Amino acid sequence: MRTSPLPVYFRQSVPQGRTFFKLTETLDDLKLHTVCEEAKCPNRTDCYARGTLTFQILGAVCTRRCGFCAEETGRPVKVDLSEPERIVNAAKKLALRHIVITAPARDDLSDGGAAAFCSTIQLLKQHLPQTTVEILISDLNGNESALTQVLETGPDVFNHNIETVERLTPKVRAKATYQKSLQVLKFAAQYQSKLKTKSGLMVGLGETIGEIERALDDLRNSAVQYLTVGHYLPPSASHLPLARYFSLEEFKRIEERAYALGFEQVFSGPLIRSSYHADEMISCKP
Repeated sequence: MRTSPLPVYFRQSVPQGRTFFKLTETLDDLKLHTVCEEAKCPNRTDCYARGTLTFQILGAVCTRRCGFCAEETGRPVKVDLSEPERIVNAAKKLALRHIVITAPARDDLSDGGAAAFCSTIQLLKQHLPQTTVEILISDLNGNESALTQVLETGPDVFNHNIETVERLTPKVRAKATYQKSLQVLKFAAQYQSKLKTKSGLMVGLGETIGEIERALDDLRNSAVQYLTVGHYLPPSASHLPLARYFSLEEFKRIEERAYALGFEQVFSGPLIRSSYHADEMISCKP
């Protein structure tokens, strides 16, 4: 339940233009999912209008029920082996220069879905060698063998969200733990030196500024280079309530603190999400 009226800086423009409709038609034709739709991202119309999106592989059903997330939870569908090829076709049709791939948590699979990430990345690298690939992945239950398989395929950006501060993690996230996420990020950074590691935080769930600063410290100590900080908005009345709204000035102070700690790129603001303008983040010079 919101504590006050939605601030004006959350307002979005109505989508328009040829690019928006070409993208939505392509997704429909190729029967592909996006996390933009499945997680009800407030930026999806803006991103679609500029020709960007985050593909969601492995279906639209998650095996975890996190308190903040709008993804459907239940028994997932069988792995679709033709999906990677359809994603390549969509990327070609949309002339994507940076591709973001994510998936719901698939704890029903022994590798957490690593094989699907591998086949998708490999096919993209084969057919679109000039296109950069970013993955937004679950913790894969901390399975280092599965993580290694994914890292071996050579993604350009490895994104795994810590989501919230340590104290709130048990309430906000299902099954995932704060320390396991840090271990996953550090493992990825140490495994591949050329890889850019990325993580994200939400604010507005009841965390303190001191807890946010400690989370930033922990992420930098885990060698994370890219950071996103956005505002939590409850997808429905059944999800975790909003504690309070952060001001634009507070987002700016978090950004300044993060840069002072040594993050290479920081996107901090109320509308920022994990993959928001991800193509711009990777193209920026540190």
